[in-house]
Amino acid sequence: MAKEVNFRTEVKKLYRFLMLFFTLFFITGGGLVYYMNNPDVFDFKSKSETISAIPVEEDEDRIESGIHVRTGLVDAEGLMIVVNNCTNCHSAKIVTQNRMNTERWNTTIKWMQETQNLWDLGGNQEIIVNYLVTNYPPKAKGRRMILTDIDWYELEN
Repeated sequence: MAKEVNFRTEVKKLYRFLMLFFTLFFITGGGLVYYMNNPDVFDFKSKSETISAIPVEEDEDRIESGIHVRTGLVDAEGLMIVVNNCTNCHSAKIVTQNRMNTERWNTTIKWMQETQNLWDLGGNQEIIVNYLVTNYPPKAKGRRMILTDIDWYELEN
């Protein structure tokens, strides 16, 4: 009986020792992880300074080198009307890629109103079309020359 009691006390001592050991192990490990993330934590000679970054508000409608920065459109009369009416639904890249004359722009706007829920532009339509025709006119050449003087032949089976 005495051996059993003695065995139980030894097991309790060993259990307490292991619990203390593992507790110290986890505390030390946590301290090391904290030190790895904050290496200056034990640097008592350094002065702590709080640096606050003030966000700089950028003007979304600023113009640099004659170009509207946000959209890439040319700065000219009617620019903001174009930006406010055209870039609500699509990118300005679509506007710059589709170089058309006055008639085709008016047809395209009418199509967008009939099929794409574009609102009535009223007097702004003339300003928008004038801006687009002036700054993004149709190019004389496409991607390649039109094929002419072709000697076609029949394919035989």
